[in-house]
Amino acid sequence: MKRCNTLLLVNASHPMPAAAAPELAALDRRWPEVTLERRAAGLLRACVRAVGGQGAIRPVSGWRSREEQQAIWDATLDREGEEFTRKYVARPGCSEHQTGLAIDLGEEMEEIDFIRPAFPEDGVCGAFRRQAAQYGFILRYPAGKEAVTGIAHEPWHFRYVGVPHAGVMAELGLTLEEYLALLRRDYARRPLCLRSGPYAFQIQSYSGEEDLPAAPLPAGTYRQVSEDNCGGFVVTTWR
Repeated sequence: MKRCNTLLLVNASHPMPAAAAPELAALDRRWPEVTLERRAAGLLRACVRAVGGQGAIRPVSGWRSREEQQAIWDATLDREGEEFTRKYVARPGCSEHQTGLAIDLGEEMEEIDFIRPAFPEDGVCGAFRRQAAQYGFILRYPAGKEAVTGIAHEPWHFRYVGVPHAGVMAELGLTLEEYLALLRRDYARRPLCLRSGPYAFQIQSYSGEEDLPAAPLPAGTYRQVSEDNCGGFVVTTWR
């Protein structure tokens, strides 16, 4: 049973758990300091290529250590004040960037705002938005969901959650908080069954590690387990 953390919820109420650092990969040789978890990095590069975004979409900020997040929080607090900082910068220990699964993207231009990079709704950036879920990415902080996420609308911030989860969230208009709550509420005793491309998926929420399925899988069937950081796990099975 493959373990991953692709559905790990990290926010002000669910700080980053103690975990081994993710295996990281650079997104672009021009900015080797911007890294993501290796699989997420490969899929992000594939999505950018698919929409012809090479040279037009720039990775601005990916994985951050807690120390880097602290430095960003302190610098933004000094420069912009508390209200702005609370809206756009997560507290150290509560930032998705520490998972290696979050990326801030910007439209390539001469000067880019590190905290709020421009990433418009049209053009190649809009094409990326429309394709993102097919590669496992969601817009993490959409407009109108500020009360749920605790973060202001950030049209530049994308999070890798994997397939088919990104497609379900995009179709239903759910944030990661809402999606995990839906799974815990409606799919703890029965799986959510769906098709995505050639694959048939089953997604189910489990309350604890002792409840995880242990039966061997038939040939040609695969299973992935992600901690949700809410005390439970999400099991995804496909064939």
